[in-house]
Formats: sequence, C-alpha cells, structure tokens
Amino acid sequence: MSDSLVVGLDVGTTKVCALVAQASEQGLNILGLGTAESRGLRKGIVVNIESTVESIHRAIKEAEAACGVSIKSVFVGIAGGHIKSFESFGATGIKGAEVSEADIERALDAAKAVYVPLDREVLHVIPVEYTIDGEGGITNPLGMSGVRLEARVQIVTGSVTAVQNLVRCCEKAGLEVLDIVLEPLASALATLTESEKEEGVVLVDIGGGTTDIAFYRDGVLQHTSVVAIGGNHITNDIAIGLRLPVDEAERIKKSYGVAVLDMESRESVDIMVAGREQKSIPIGYITEIINPRCEELFEIVKKELTEAGVYDKAAYGVVLTGGASQLRGMQKLAEAVLGMPVRMASPKGVSGLEDLINDPKYSTGVGLLLYGLDEVQQPVGYGDIFGNILKRMKDWVMGFIGGK
Repeated sequence: MSDSLVVGLDVGTTKVCALVAQASEQGLNILGLGTAESRGLRKGIVVNIESTVESIHRAIKEAEAACGVSIKSVFVGIAGGHIKSFESFGATGIKGAEVSEADIERALDAAKAVYVPLDREVLHVIPVEYTIDGEGGITNPLGMSGVRLEARVQIVTGSVTAVQNLVRCCEKAGLEVLDIVLEPLASALATLTESEKEEGVVLVDIGGGTTDIAFYRDGVLQHTSVVAIGGNHITNDIAIGLRLPVDEAERIKKSYGVAVLDMESRESVDIMVAGREQKSIPIGYITEIINPRCEELFEIVKKELTEAGVYDKAAYGVVLTGGASQLRGMQKLAEAVLGMPVRMASPKGVSGLEDLINDPKYSTGVGLLLYGLDEVQQPVGYGDIFGNILKRMKDWVMGFIGGK
C-alpha cells in the first residue's frame, strides 16, 4: 500500500467498515468504502475468530474494489466492555536547567507505575496536565524551568485476550496493524470541535453492542468508559416483546422506532410475526418497548459521568453519534435524562464520498483515518508521547502473538 494511503478499519459488533483515503497536504480524500455484517463479535469483543476474519475480509475486498488498490495495512479501532480507565499521578526531579524529554518520560513512567492485573494491559497513558513546582495547568512542559515535575495522566486498560484476538483476526485476514486506537478517541477526532474539547464536552457514541463515553476538557481526554448496551439490545427487546424474528425486529426498529413516549402515534403498522403471519399494531406499542431501554442507557451514562466527577464540568453538554443514535427521539430523550444540551454529530474533516459517509455510523471509521493522517504526515518522535504509547502497545501485542 502506498505511503500516501490511509486505511481505517472499524471492527464493530454490528458491522465491519473499511475506509480508504488519500492523504495530502490539504487533508484526506476518501477513495473507497467497504462494509460487511459483523458476525464474530459480541459487545465489542471477538467471540469467533473465523467469523470475524471473514467479515473483515469481505469489508476489505469491497473497499479494494471501490478504489482499485490493494490494502495491506490498517489503523484498527478497539472498544468493548473490557475497556477501563482511571487517573494516576507521577513526579520526578528536573535534572537540568529546564524540562527535557527524558524528564517528561520519567514523570509519565512514575504515573503509570501502578498495579495492573495480569489479565489486563495498559493501552494508553494519556497526559492530562503537568505541574512544575506547584504551578499546574501546563499542557507541554518541555523547555520550562523548575525543580519538580508532576504529571497527571489518564490510564486506559483493556483485556489482554481481547487485544490479542483482535490483532490475530486482522493478521489472519492478511493485514498489518499499524496502530490500535481506542474507538472513543477516534470518534472524537471526527465529531468534536476544538472549542468543545477545551470547554468541556461528553462524547456518547452508541454502537450496535456497546456505547462509548469520552469526556474532554482543556483539549484532552480526561475520562473514558464503555457501557455494554447498544442498538442490538433495543432490537432484541423488540424481538422478545413482539415475538418477532431478529431481522424483522431490526426492520421495525429502523422504520418505526421512536425513543420518546410522547412522540408515539396511534397509527398502525404491519409486522411479520414468526416470519409468516402479518399483524397490525400501533406504533405506540413499539415505543413502549424501546423507551425503557434507551432511558436505562442514558441513566447509566449519567451515573458514569457523576461517579467520575465530570458531570458538572461538561459546559458544552453532550455530542451524540454512532449508528444507533439515529433512532427518532434519541436526542430529545438524552436531553431529558442527562439534563444538558445534546448535539447530534456526523463525521467531518474529510472530503470525497461526502454524501455516503455523512452518517453517524461512520464516525469511528473517519476518526481512524484522521488519526492515520497524523501518523503519515508527522512520524512519531519522542515528543509525541501519545503516539509512542500506541506504538509500544502494538509492538507488545505483536511480540505476544509472535507476529514480530
């Protein structure tokens, strides 16, 4: 694959999406898109390697056919209920007259010197804030004078097995994993504005199997978590409540689903019961099934933000994205339950195929491309601490499974 091409691979619970873009000084131009139904994941975690490999293979082949190139390497996203994050602190003495890269590395090493269970691995160590001799709020201390450097970081961990299996699936599909990127970080690149990230905003990305939460303030990620509820749970509720096949329940959800009870209608719709018998029901019945699950999701999101101590810091409210966020009434319900303004977001920052990718379900895929663009244009160096963490993670995984 040419160095000027960037490929993002979003391996989700519902779909696998491969996006191919041309990188230039002007930014990214999307050349092709490939999607396939995802059959090997549950709640963001690989449960069937062969099915996942087949889904990845189909999406990649479709993307290759769309843009006429051979795809060999990808930036792949990772999510799932196994993702956990927590805050940590570290400090070190400044050895010279000013803060050096080595001082920063030592402070970060001290911050990540915390106990992590053997079945978990540190995915990202993201600097949130630095303090020099008691003066905080510093985002880049390099070159500053002082005696003592402190670092406050957000440590993101994931299941060793989940990471290993995701990389293995990509390799079995004939792909080299250039980097593993936390999906909420990718979605944030594609949907959030700089002012939102500075003042305080919560990204809620509702996928098929999980909902990703990311809180940004002062321009950096300060909290992330994953809720194991997504659009598939709504579909299953409809299937059980109306005794429908899952495929019919999914069609009903997309065609007639409404999240807010006061938006219900007395109008009747025809559904296919047990795949063979038609029956008319009021749309309000469907809403009564969907509403409790959506309320539960946003209540859990609110609880996560409150327990993390960031609920009152989101000055810009919530940005809602992801395929399942498109359910009618979802924005109104989110505002009511969360008690803050909610903005619906589609991916931005790229050109080409705008009509096709201007859809919340492609936010993660576009975000992976934007991350890849930074990697292509600005090779990772010692000053790019976040990039180094990702590179070390990839090297660790490759070594673990014998890929390198």
